[in-house]
Amino acid sequence: MGVPQAIDALTERANLVRESLQKSQMITDNTVSILGSFDHRLSSLEAAMRPTQVRTLSIRRAQENIDKALKSAEVVLGQFDLTRKAEAKILRGPHEDLESYLEAISQLRSIVKFFSSTKGFKSSDGVLNHANTLLSKAIMKLDDEFRQLLSNYSKPVERDRLFECLPSSLRPGVAYSALQTEGGKNSSSVNNSEHETKSLETAIYTPPTLIPPRILPLLHDLAEQMVQAGKQDQCIKFYCETRSSVLELSLRKLGVERLSKDDVQKMPLEVLEAKIGNWIHHVKIAVKLLFAAERKVCDQIFNGLNVMKVHCFAEVTADSVLMLFSFGEAIAKSKRSPQKLFGLLDMYEIMHQLQPEVELIFEGKACSEIREAALNLTKRLAHTAQETLGDFEELVEKHATKTTVFDGTVHSLTSYVINYAKFIFDYQSTLKQLYQEFETTGDGSISRLAIVTMRIMQALQSNLDCKSKQYKDPALTYLFLMNNINYMVKSVQQSEGKDLLGDDWVQRHRRIVQQNASQYKRVAWAKIRQTLTVQGSGSSSGSGPGGSDGSNSSGVSRANIKERFKSFNLQFEELHQRQSQWTVPDSELRESLRLAVAEILLPAYRSFIKRFGPLIEHGKNPQKYIRYTSEDLERILGEFFEGKTWNEPKR
Repeated sequence: MGVPQAIDALTERANLVRESLQKSQMITDNTVSILGSFDHRLSSLEAAMRPTQVRTLSIRRAQENIDKALKSAEVVLGQFDLTRKAEAKILRGPHEDLESYLEAISQLRSIVKFFSSTKGFKSSDGVLNHANTLLSKAIMKLDDEFRQLLSNYSKPVERDRLFECLPSSLRPGVAYSALQTEGGKNSSSVNNSEHETKSLETAIYTPPTLIPPRILPLLHDLAEQMVQAGKQDQCIKFYCETRSSVLELSLRKLGVERLSKDDVQKMPLEVLEAKIGNWIHHVKIAVKLLFAAERKVCDQIFNGLNVMKVHCFAEVTADSVLMLFSFGEAIAKSKRSPQKLFGLLDMYEIMHQLQPEVELIFEGKACSEIREAALNLTKRLAHTAQETLGDFEELVEKHATKTTVFDGTVHSLTSYVINYAKFIFDYQSTLKQLYQEFETTGDGSISRLAIVTMRIMQALQSNLDCKSKQYKDPALTYLFLMNNINYMVKSVQQSEGKDLLGDDWVQRHRRIVQQNASQYKRVAWAKIRQTLTVQGSGSSSGSGPGGSDGSNSSGVSRANIKERFKSFNLQFEELHQRQSQWTVPDSELRESLRLAVAEILLPAYRSFIKRFGPLIEHGKNPQKYIRYTSEDLERILGEFFEGKTWNEPKR
């Protein structure tokens, strides 16, 4: 194909394209024209519908207002209906159905709040006044119900019921009943019992149920409603008065008394000891059972009202605590005497043991005075016990008596002081704690107790030295000291005192016993021993008949030997008569002393008989001079220190 043909073909195609574009433009113009027509018609339609839309919106708004008004009316009518229902419950009172009654009060409060904030109704003021009046009446009935419930279920706890709450191992039986009488057990028995039961300190105590569990929630709800109604003061006052009197009466039924220093001072010792034992039991029962149970009741009734809870408990228990502690205070302040020491220690011990529980039960600022009273009583008892122990040392040292122990046995003062010291040994742990009340550190407490005990022992020893000087016979002086100091040593060895005073003290006083025994032997038997000693020349073993002058090979005359035998017999009989009345109560020491005397006398007598006996035996009436064989002497020495009476006939 040539160029002309190609140009013609291209021209033809261009014409076709132009025709197509012209047709498209015509279609577009027609479409725009149609759409413009539609827009004009739609604007006309909208203008025609606008009045209808305005009327429809007005109708919708009116409907909404009507709905709101109907709902408001329903709420108001509902409040009227609730008021009528609440009024019916209030008029029936709280006794039949307290829960429903409390719901009615809650509804009334809501109604009052509703009408207080809704002032658009003509009748709202009337309804509000009516609701407030009903609410006031309801609260008054609540107050009456609270008082009635609390009064009906607040009864004193009987003593036997309290005993049932004790651990079975500590429940008192006949012994405790006897203790309640003035002629009951003395404090020593109680003290021993207390120390034997220390291992039971962790025993479980079950506080009694003071108010039935089903009543406590009701009282709690009533108290809560009264507080909300502004009746807090009335609620507290009635609660405290009611529970306080009941608690005090429970303590009185237990046997607790309000006693003064003068009351204590007038009591005979045996009555006082019984009351101390009782008081120890009372304090334990009061703290572990009564006060613990009272705290539980108070906590449950005023749960959620913490300020009231602690304040009420403090008010309820204050008088009872003072009554309980009055006896302890009176004992601590009364005139001191040694007989009161161990009662004081028992009282101090129980107060010290209960201190953690007192801190727990009486927690809170409102109970601070009660906690302080308990702590002060504990310290006062400790201080009085410490001073009493100091008084005892002085009393022992200055003890004076004109009565002499004629047989040289253990003096009543010695046995009294040692028995007293044994109790001190038994109370080591208590005394250790007591002295720590006054120590900055606890390291020296045991040594301090040891020092105090040693001073008491030394005071006794000094007093015994003075008493020993009353004897005219020096031998009896040493026998008396030997007996008494030996009694001290043996008693310490057989008690807890050996650990407190130590081996050095024991060994030192053993030596003193031996020294006095040696002094006794020297003073009592030296003179008679000299009668068996003959200073002569020649052999000491001669036994042949004497010469014409009655002398033997030793150059000693028969007359001299006769005098020696007569002197020996006379002295021995005097010693026997006197010393068989003397007493060495310790059997081991008595036998030891007899053997020691026999070792002094018998060998010398045998030697004397052997040497000079033949000189007498070959003369006239030898039995007049040789009255005893060595066997006789040995047998008679076995009768010494038995404490026989003066009127026993001489051998």
